[in-house]
Amino acid sequence: MKIAVVKETKPGEKRVALTPAVAQQFSKQGYTCLIESQAGYASNFSDDAYSAVGCTIIHSKAELLKQAEIVVKVNAPTDDEIGAMNEGAVLISYLYHAFQPELVGQLQRKGISAFSMDAMPRISRAQSMDALSSQNNLAGYKAVILGAETMGKIFPLMMTAAGTITPSRVLIFGAGVAGLQAVATAKRLGAIVEVTDVRPETKEQVESLGGKFIEVKSEGVQVEGGYAKEVSADYLQKQKEAVNKSLAAADLVITTALVAGKKAPVLITEEQVKLMKLGSVIVDMAVEQGGNCALSELDQTVVKHGVTIVGKSNLPSTLAQNASELYAKNIYNFLTHLSTKDGMKWEMEEEITKGTLITHQRAVVHPSLQSATV
Repeated sequence: MKIAVVKETKPGEKRVALTPAVAQQFSKQGYTCLIESQAGYASNFSDDAYSAVGCTIIHSKAELLKQAEIVVKVNAPTDDEIGAMNEGAVLISYLYHAFQPELVGQLQRKGISAFSMDAMPRISRAQSMDALSSQNNLAGYKAVILGAETMGKIFPLMMTAAGTITPSRVLIFGAGVAGLQAVATAKRLGAIVEVTDVRPETKEQVESLGGKFIEVKSEGVQVEGGYAKEVSADYLQKQKEAVNKSLAAADLVITTALVAGKKAPVLITEEQVKLMKLGSVIVDMAVEQGGNCALSELDQTVVKHGVTIVGKSNLPSTLAQNASELYAKNIYNFLTHLSTKDGMKWEMEEEITKGTLITHQRAVVHPSLQSATV
């Protein structure tokens, strides 16, 4: 099986789908790895590093895709990339199929068997393939570092001859993978950390990392695949009331809340921003899906009512080397589950295959899209 690694073209994207170390693992299993020239350069992996482990470097993207049986990427393919792929080829990348019906239609019509890394089932067998978790882990770390860089004060308690500096207060919305890593990072830097989440079962995890969990009494929230599926207006109002005191005292606020298949919920209104201290900072990690703060702007840092709001997207790409290393391992575990060196297994009812396969044999096959018209 020939695996093609395409150089990412999305603006600001520095990651690569396979690293030389993981490409070498594929080679040992009998796969052939074809690498587009400079595909790993922005992640600090040179063409020579790939060549040294037996990969073939190809300078023409069209020629690369013409030879490929399996195409691995980070981001969804462009129109030109889909056009250059062979009918019957296998694609593995992020697709966010629920939000991109036109892309799904293109893949279907081309006859591409497309697997979406963001659709990985949240089951124990798939943990080593879960790219959302591996990348969000890094994003949670980077969000705290961005906040620390933007703030006009330090995180830890510091006692000096000139006086004592009190520790910063950090408020985190969401205790998923990104939120928990943000808790751990902020605590390591010496901050006082509070966390709110719609899932009460996350309280123990937050407290195990040294954070304080802000409880909101509720009749329950629907959860799907580790994400909140639906949050009522009543719950959001109760959460708003519960966190306002902490919000007003916070030096840094990090928001991570996402809802499966929908726009991110607005958790911080303009009125709440006005409650915050002059010079405080919000890092909105949900900005690519609409944002948790009503005043966030995609890929912009803005100051509103004396509060700096950071809307940086694609935080994993800012840690491209580590992000690529983790993503490549996710790809390796996933692809060796789906195939052997001789071909794909096509176990259509197997849970991981069924959960991630979007299009196959000119049909839309994912259960969530069965009724969709493309």
